[in-house]
Amino acid sequence: MDLGIKGKRALILASSRGLGHGIAVALAREGANVLLCGRSGETLEANCRAINAEGNGKADWIWADLSDETFVETVTAAVRAKLGGVDILVNNTGGPTPGTTHDMTTERLETYFFSMVLRVIALTNALLPPMKEQGWGRILTVASSGVIEPIANLALSNTLRPALAGWSKTLATEIGRFGITSNLLLPGSILTGRLDDLDGAAAKRTGKSLDEIRSAKEAAIPVGRYGTVEEFAATAAFLCSQPASYITGSLVRCDGGAARSV
Repeated sequence: MDLGIKGKRALILASSRGLGHGIAVALAREGANVLLCGRSGETLEANCRAINAEGNGKADWIWADLSDETFVETVTAAVRAKLGGVDILVNNTGGPTPGTTHDMTTERLETYFFSMVLRVIALTNALLPPMKEQGWGRILTVASSGVIEPIANLALSNTLRPALAGWSKTLATEIGRFGITSNLLLPGSILTGRLDDLDGAAAKRTGKSLDEIRSAKEAAIPVGRYGTVEEFAATAAFLCSQPASYITGSLVRCDGGAARSV
């Protein structure tokens, strides 16, 4: 299928590794010009070299920290300088540390609210006007399956990610007439460094081995295994595509059927 995004300009947040990097690679392979963003310049530069070596879409990178007060200004200036604008915005952020509601202090809640919610919304608002003028755009926000089924020992994530669900749905109703879609993509257990960290924390908390933790989790997933970054990124690329122009305001799961709700 031709996704119709050759030459489109895409900004992917938190794309030095994991899901963000996978999405950047998938979009570039469809011919999009991608701007990677993160806190590891060496890794981002290496990612861009690998993408450019494939000879499809072009890749560039910027250093930017979601926890920085100047994040939105830094990124919008880089978008103008390096891409000349943006057609596709992939809002991806790192997840908060594990913990219970008891561990969720006011200070930690405020810190992660700024980096996971407030700056995502502020950046989107800053980049929307040109999308409206051109009559085309894609806003894809990566959240968590905890939005629809809270995950044990991830109280901060379970609290903050649903805010993005309400925002994304509201945004979709406001910008649909401009040819812009807004969707939320919910990963389940996808093989990334973040998942390694969470499984390790679960093993430590329960006294079980890492293999026991993973075997139990995979047994609870209908397809019987963890997902791959490539599978997740392919879903993301489709939601950013021209053929997906009638999909908006949706929560899309990529979880192997793990969530039990309808």
